[in-house]
Amino acid sequence: MSVNVKGRNINVTPALKEYVEKKITKVTKQFKTVGDISAVLKVEHGNHIVEITVPASGILLRAQETTKDMYSSIDLVVEKIERQIHKYKTRLMKRKYSNFADTEIAPAPAAAEAADEEFEIIKNKHFTMHPMTPEEAILQMNLLNHDFFVFFDPDLGSTNVVYRRKDGKYGLLTPELK
Repeated sequence: MSVNVKGRNINVTPALKEYVEKKITKVTKQFKTVGDISAVLKVEHGNHIVEITVPASGILLRAQETTKDMYSSIDLVVEKIERQIHKYKTRLMKRKYSNFADTEIAPAPAAAEAADEEFEIIKNKHFTMHPMTPEEAILQMNLLNHDFFVFFDPDLGSTNVVYRRKDGKYGLLTPELK
């Protein structure tokens, strides 16, 4: 495990880098395997922004915080990561020690076809998918505070999407080729 500290519009001093590494390694001791941790420190319009990404034991923890002081931003973003870890561990314990009922998620209805317009792609993002069940994907989606999550389901052998509906429940998109 290594901590990559990068600065944008700021010179990352050795003291600042050491502070970030110390805070992050204390938090990540709860996991058996931790990948390379990324910390980005930015200064924009007088605001100090810290964004940390921690790949640990098959999940991805990510948090961002903005304050007027860099050290305060670091402390607050580490607290967010700690809350995500606590939330994840609590859900795992509930699943392990309770009568967890597997509920099947119904597939969403087919989406309407898009009009014949040209669309401009402004960002292309690559990521590694790990095999997981829809329930694990929902857990990961909630940890990241996203509204959808793309994952590979080994039981179906396909890439699927879980999403949060407006009513607070979840949906599952399972693509099929014709």
